[in-house]
Parts: sequence; structure tokens; C-alpha cells
Amino acid sequence: MSSTPAPGAAEERGETPVPFTADDYRARLARAAESAADAGLAGVIVAPGPDLVYLTGYQPTAITERLTALVVAPGREPVLVVPTLEAPDAEKAAGAAALTLRDWTDGKDPYAVTAPLLDADGRFGVSDNAWAMHLLGLQKALPGTSYVSLTEALPMLRGVKDAHELARIAAAGAAADRAYGEILKVRFAGRRETDVAADLAALLLRFGHSQVDFTVVGSGPNGANPHHEAGDRVIERGDMVVLDFGGLKHGYGSDTTRTVHVGEPTDEERRVHDLVREAQQAGFEAVRPGVACQEVDRAARKVITDAGYGEYFIHRTGHGIGVTTHEPPYMIEGEELPIVPGMCFSIEPGVYLPGRFGVRIEDIVTATEDGAGHRFNNTPHEMALVD
Repeated sequence: MSSTPAPGAAEERGETPVPFTADDYRARLARAAESAADAGLAGVIVAPGPDLVYLTGYQPTAITERLTALVVAPGREPVLVVPTLEAPDAEKAAGAAALTLRDWTDGKDPYAVTAPLLDADGRFGVSDNAWAMHLLGLQKALPGTSYVSLTEALPMLRGVKDAHELARIAAAGAAADRAYGEILKVRFAGRRETDVAADLAALLLRFGHSQVDFTVVGSGPNGANPHHEAGDRVIERGDMVVLDFGGLKHGYGSDTTRTVHVGEPTDEERRVHDLVREAQQAGFEAVRPGVACQEVDRAARKVITDAGYGEYFIHRTGHGIGVTTHEPPYMIEGEELPIVPGMCFSIEPGVYLPGRFGVRIEDIVTATEDGAGHRFNNTPHEMALVD
């Protein structure tokens, strides 16, 4: 991790996040250029979206067909190409002082403006959400260039968080925990899944989220679908209910899952919930700097497989989180990327019994310099009983 000073208590609570400065963005841009060189790339081309926000602090008010592109290349000043009518907003971005702005006007060829910034025969990483029309326009202007997605070429571009980023993730996690504490007080039985989902969304906003990305409420048999969209099913007494929710606070993500029960559970429901809780703990205990990401998946999956439920654990154990709620790294078999202090990711094993019920327990976790894992979610893992 960087030597950025540790955040203060108020920042950790999410009350006063430390603003990112031009120097922060300058350092990120320099790391991006260095990482590109290490990956054998001539540079990176970043379209509006999470990568652009992370590297420059700039987010266009509207993403249109007009080309906006950040070009970062080793040994060169980073350049942000923007439409002239959007240049005033780009100049106000927190990272604007760390780069050069180059604008183009309607009626001009934006690719003619961008092409001189690129090596004519270079291979470039391109942010995954770049528009095909812009990539094809660059290829037409520079037919000798080639391109690869940033997720493939530089999966850890945003992966390791500094102290102030970690404080924002901690604040988002704490807000999600408060939302969970409050949702346990509402009535479940006799209400639709969409009603409880709306309650969750309102609670996330109440506790400081600027954006709600998802509120999964899977009751009874719907809980056996990990990504069930809350629907009109009326929650009944005797239902297991999977609650998976998150979004962005201060620009960084939250994502947590707890599984509750309406009234008293059966012995099997308790047994499966305890099994998932044990698997989640095993995954957490596997978190150490230098350990491959796949080892977290292996540790959690072994618990469930050994208990005879392996075929019902149907997704990866976790995913990274940062300026988006899903990003690299991924905790899955075959991912040999080593865990690094400051890397943040979910640990969320589950068991899904088709037509009956599902159980998932999820925390956001980071690896620390002292070799231990640290949770950003701290609500009880024991099954909560709701009315």
C-alpha cells in the first residue's frame, strides 16, 4: 500500500471524506503508464466511465456519441480529448491539473485530433465500456494499431486502494450495515419482495449512499436464484429470505448479503445456514498477502463440498469492489493473482436448493499489511429471525 497517512476517525465514519487531489490523480496516471509499459502496451485509452473517474476525477454529465478519450502513454504527458462544449466541465475536474486537455469542435474529425497522441503501430489497452464506433474510428485513422481490453491487460489498474480509498469503502460498508440493522425491524410476512427492496434502497440513501446499485430480496424458492430480481411474490411465514444490497457512497462501493428467516426455521434450514456461515469464515481466514485469489474460493468451497452441497454452490466466491461494485480481482478457481494489501473484495459463498430456498452470507474484505484479513461489514452472521 502507499504511504498515504491513515485516515482520521471522522473519515472512517464517512462524515468527511478526504478529497482526492491533483497529486493523487497524477500518481494514478503515472502508475497507469508504468503498468501499461510493464504489460507491453504502448498506452491506454480510457472512455467515460469508472476508469476515467478513477484516473482524472472527471465524469461527463452525459455520455453521448461525441468522443471523449483519455490517452495515457509511458514517457508522455497524459491527454484528455474532449468535445469543446464539454471542456469547461473537464477543466473543473479534480485531476485536470495532472493532464493536458485537448478539445475538438463539432464538424471536425475527433480521430484526427486523437491519432497524433498514439503510436501508429502500437498496441493499446482500452477501457471495457468504450464505444465500438470510437474504437473503429481510431482503427480507421491508424490501421496499424491494435487493442485489448483493460480488464484483460491491466486487471489491477484500480485494484489496490490507498488509505483514503479504504476509508470510503469502510464508510460505505458501515452504511450498508446500518441499513441491515434497520431492515430487521420492518415486517416481512405479508409484504411483497419489492416492498422490502424499496425499504432497503431508502435505507441505503438515508445512510449516505448516492447511488443504489441493487437490492436483491429472494424469498422462499426465489432465494435459490442468486441474482433474483425482487418481484411481486408475497413473503410468507416460514420463508428463508436472501437480502443482497449495495451501491456507492462517496464514490466507492458497498455490497453485503445476509439471509434471514420469517419465523422459526426448520432444522435443515439452520443446518444449511450454519454451513454457509462456516464456509464464509473459512474463506475469510484464507485471506493473506501473497496468497492466490483462488485459495479463498477453494477454502470456502471445500467446506460446502465436504458437507455434500458442492453442486449447489453455483457461483464464484467473490469479486473486487471499488469505484464500481463489481471489478477485478475475482475469487475463483484458476485466478492465481496474489492478494495484495489494500485489495478489496467480497467473500460470499452460498447454497441454493432449487425450488426450496437459498442461503448466502457476504462481507467486503481487504488484506492488511500485518498479514490478516479485515472485514468492512460487521453485522452478525447468525441467522436473524424476522416477523
